[in-house]
Amino acid sequence: MTTDLIPERKRNFPPVVDAQTRVLILGSLPGDVSLAHQQYYAHPQNRFWHLVGDTIRVDLPSLAYDAKLQALLAHRIGLWDVVAEARRNGSLDSNIRDHTGNDLIGLIETLPDLEVIAFNGGTAARLGMKALAHHADRYRIVMLPSSSPAYTLAYAEKLRMWQALTA
Repeated sequence: MTTDLIPERKRNFPPVVDAQTRVLILGSLPGDVSLAHQQYYAHPQNRFWHLVGDTIRVDLPSLAYDAKLQALLAHRIGLWDVVAEARRNGSLDSNIRDHTGNDLIGLIETLPDLEVIAFNGGTAARLGMKALAHHADRYRIVMLPSSSPAYTLAYAEKLRMWQALTA
């Protein structure tokens, strides 16, 4: 086996949170387009900014990236990933290998107003719930359908489920 078949380690971004964060949305690991742009959910077909924007009634897709992040924080929404780094060919969660998790417990302990932890997709939920273990019962946990285009649920149905963030 040649070493060029082993994918490089891909690393996530720092959390987007502040002391007023009430809702924390956790993804799995940024995809290749997001990594290339160094921006959460940069792939134009990923519906994350549409779903959150429609949920909080802000046109997030039209904003510059920094303004999107500021709008999230203004609505007390934080963002991070459950995977700190992993080997992965391409962007599919099913290809994540040899992963190291983020310190979710360490982060949530710095968020005094945190009430809701939401997982963007099944991989984030599976890995995140393991990492949270005995801490999950302190928060309302929301399992969201993935905003990825690879998860082909109709947008209206995804949106209905994402609106649980503001319930």
